[in-house]
Amino acid sequence: MDVLFNTINVRDLLSSPESPSSPLSAPDLRLLISRLDSHSLKIKSTVQSYLLSHHADFSSVFSQCSDVVSKSENLAENVIVLLNLVLDQPIEEDVGRIVREIVEKRRESREKMEILEFLGVVLELDRKFRVVKEELKNGRVVEAAEGLRELKVAIGVKGNGEYETAVEGEPLLYGILRKQWTDCFEEIQELLLRYVENAVRFEQDGIAVRIKYQTTVNGIAGLELYTVMTAMDVAGILNYGLAKIADLVTKYVLAPVVSLRANPTVIEEINQDVAHVTGAVLKLDPSVDPKGNRVDGEIMYLNIVRIIEFFKKFLCFDNGSWMCCFGRLTWPRMSDMIISNFLAKVVPDDASKLAEFQEIRKLTIDFETALKKLNFIPPSDDNDAKLSKFADNVEVHFASRKKVQILARARNMLLQSNFSLPQNYTTRTSRVNKKELAENISNDVVLLFSSEKCVVSEAAKQLMELVHRTLKDVCLLPPKVGLEFYHTARNALLLYEAIIPVKLQRQLDSINQAAVLMHNDCLYLSQEILGLAFEYRPYFSSSVKEVAIFIDLAPKFQLMAEEVLQCQIQLVMSNLKQAIDGANGFHNTHQIKQFESAKFCIDQIAFIIEKVHIIWEPLLLPSVYQKIMMMILEAVFSRVAKEVLLLDDMAAEETLQLQRLIHLLFEHLSSLLESLLAVDEPQEALNDRDHFILSIRKLRKLAELLDMPLKSITAAWESGELVDCNFILSEVEDFIRAIFTDTPLRKECLFRIENSNIR
Repeated sequence: MDVLFNTINVRDLLSSPESPSSPLSAPDLRLLISRLDSHSLKIKSTVQSYLLSHHADFSSVFSQCSDVVSKSENLAENVIVLLNLVLDQPIEEDVGRIVREIVEKRRESREKMEILEFLGVVLELDRKFRVVKEELKNGRVVEAAEGLRELKVAIGVKGNGEYETAVEGEPLLYGILRKQWTDCFEEIQELLLRYVENAVRFEQDGIAVRIKYQTTVNGIAGLELYTVMTAMDVAGILNYGLAKIADLVTKYVLAPVVSLRANPTVIEEINQDVAHVTGAVLKLDPSVDPKGNRVDGEIMYLNIVRIIEFFKKFLCFDNGSWMCCFGRLTWPRMSDMIISNFLAKVVPDDASKLAEFQEIRKLTIDFETALKKLNFIPPSDDNDAKLSKFADNVEVHFASRKKVQILARARNMLLQSNFSLPQNYTTRTSRVNKKELAENISNDVVLLFSSEKCVVSEAAKQLMELVHRTLKDVCLLPPKVGLEFYHTARNALLLYEAIIPVKLQRQLDSINQAAVLMHNDCLYLSQEILGLAFEYRPYFSSSVKEVAIFIDLAPKFQLMAEEVLQCQIQLVMSNLKQAIDGANGFHNTHQIKQFESAKFCIDQIAFIIEKVHIIWEPLLLPSVYQKIMMMILEAVFSRVAKEVLLLDDMAAEETLQLQRLIHLLFEHLSSLLESLLAVDEPQEALNDRDHFILSIRKLRKLAELLDMPLKSITAAWESGELVDCNFILSEVEDFIRAIFTDTPLRKECLFRIENSNIR
């Protein structure tokens, strides 16, 4: 059959092949047709012979095809019949019902199998509970504890089951099982704790601890302490079981030993019949030489180590994990007790003794190392090395103690200060006597940046002395301690700002000596603070220099001084204003009643100023005193002059009375004016004392104008004399109109005054 599948090349049928592109001739075409016919006949002959040779095979294939077609027709007929049956008689409801019944039966079967399995588990758990109770009843506490631990995992109990609550949708039986487990746990816990209490006895009267290795509890005889400890460890209640023992050990054993009131002695109890240890006793013999209240650190540490060794051997049976548990329960309180009763008390009070503390530090480190070897303290946990940390930070503790002492001393100093001076200091004496008296007063100080002296309170002076002593220590102490002392010095100064204004709150609301002293204190402290950096900073360590600053405190005290002084000035000005207001503008002073009222006001003004002079002059800085007194007097004189010049009509007698009142005011204040002008000033200032207070000159000139003829007043204006006394044109014109009647002379004088070149 290969001839059927071969490709026929027409050029091969030609006799003489030519180029494929050359056209065929007629003879070539006829030859090609003849050869194609011959080839076609050959193919037909080959196909016929192939069919004849495979006749049987082709017959079988055609037969099978016929059978398949026949069966397909039969299947189609059967499907048609089945569909007709289904359509005529529906059975889908029956099929669905049967399927649902099958599913339900299978689900019920599965649930029953699960219930059977669950009941099997419950029965097994119940059997184990009975086994645990039986083992507990027979004294096999370790096996009972192990069984209880397995049941805990099986039931899914968290913790010890005390606060276990039922989960929503959970079978009730789970809660019953957990309750049963909790009851078993509490039963074994109660039994083990009662045994431990019987095995470890604290004889408070005899000051001893007795440990028995065997005892009888709830009818269970011969139960070993080691077995009980193992059972508590397995049950997870070792912490709870040793908690009470640790508390009693701390209270009745360690407390007396830490204070050196007792020395421990260990006695082993041996059964001679079987030649093994049946128990041990730790006796605490009273100390015969407690050395007063002082504790010997070396002896104390040795005694504590001996006690820990006793409990490690006879209670924990050299078990490291048990000992670690006992240490966790005992160490926190014991370390605090050692710190409070020993280490805190031996912290040096003097910086020069810090080096001596190194011996105690070495003993403390060795003590903790010994406890770590005994597994009383975890070897790898540095957080439990409380004693070593305290000893390493002795400089900080020293600084903290000194800080508390310094601040307490400063606080008491400020609270106990009375801000009062000897009565004779403020009496009116001559300036020479006051200087002599000031030299004998200890709190008379010279300001650092001024040559002037002022009086400060005893509290301020003592506070500054305390700050100087503290900063001197900063220069000598290690950087860490020095930095703490530096902050202490700052805080001591800030205590003045916090305490004194509150302490003197009532005094600051009135004119008194305490307010002036507080003003002086603030000035003194501000200047002293400014000088601290120059005095001590060069000697500070580099770390202290980086943070040390004082200049920020000085403005606070400077501001406080200014506020106190301004408050006092305002009080004085307010009192003087009320006194002047009482004169009712000096109207109608030619009437006796009005004159007496005005005279009383002048007396009151003089009294207030004299009182202020008596209080302020001995205490304030001379420059400050002179400045504020000049300001007050200028305000008073200006106000009196203004009130008189505002009068629009004055009778002749009234002018004389007003002149008399002004002279009375100057008479009352003459000594004060003399004291103000007696301050050391250049000679030209003494020759013209009115130059200091312009209002004095104006008021004095006003007194003269009240008794001066009109022409003289005009001449005084034209000469410039009134202008030199601070009068203005409108005041002079109104004054003339108020005194003199309207005449041609007055008009002429007013014209001359108005047209003069003086303004």
